[in-house]
Amino acid sequence: MTSITHTISEIQKLTHQAIADGRPIVLIPTMGALHEGHLSLVDTAYSLELDNPFVVMSIFVNPLQFAAGEDLDSYPRTLDADAAKLAAHNHQVHAIFAPSPAEMYPLGPRTTITPGAAALLFEGATRPTHFAGVLTVVNKLFQITQCQHAIFGEKDFQQLALIRQMVADFNLPVHVHGSPLMRDHDGVALSSRNAYLSDTERVEARRISVALHQAAMFHVKHDIIAAAANAMAGMDIDYIDVVAPDFSEPTAGNELYGDARLITAVKVGNIRLLDNMAVNVEKPNA
Repeated sequence: MTSITHTISEIQKLTHQAIADGRPIVLIPTMGALHEGHLSLVDTAYSLELDNPFVVMSIFVNPLQFAAGEDLDSYPRTLDADAAKLAAHNHQVHAIFAPSPAEMYPLGPRTTITPGAAALLFEGATRPTHFAGVLTVVNKLFQITQCQHAIFGEKDFQQLALIRQMVADFNLPVHVHGSPLMRDHDGVALSSRNAYLSDTERVEARRISVALHQAAMFHVKHDIIAAAANAMAGMDIDYIDVVAPDFSEPTAGNELYGDARLITAVKVGNIRLLDNMAVNVEKPNA
């Protein structure tokens, strides 16, 4: 049975007991409105084959990562439905941590994490305060739960890279694991925001994954980007680029070749959709 907790003291009572029992803590941070992509994070936790893990899922719509005018107030909050989905899943989540903003920030966000330069690119260019809010709440969740492992979806690929940077830079004793991006039956990357799409917009959204699949057949960086852009011609594209898995910047004499990630953000109607796909980058023929 899954315990539902709302306070830091409640969740720490459970995690402290698990640690005393020698059980590794696995944290799955989410904002709720769970779908199959979130449930796959639970499956990833169990794929680590840890000895009797204690799995915690946080469900918290973090106000720090929303700027003025974004969808903080309208973001779906469906705790009862989320708990039911977890209860029916074949892998157990032992505890849900669903705090209020007042529980997480009782005196306001006095101390925050300032991310590095990679946080100003792509998602950060559009949402300049977003990743500071993400890293702050993730670091706080790490401290609260004392987790040894944390699972994040690869759909938010830049977020995953920045969390890994934070863990490395602060020497946090947490192993960060990426869970593969999940797609719906029509190829659209699973996202809680997909529920906002109209039927017509849903058809338009399918073009994104089709474009990425077509682009992934190319191997020169410029060709990959051009193929994706051409396949999404006429769509409201925020960005398309090919990046290193760790979001490190290529330098002269150290260009980006080999494993890479094609990333994009596209606005469909009023909904901004993220997607990405693994690609292999080769040197162009001379």
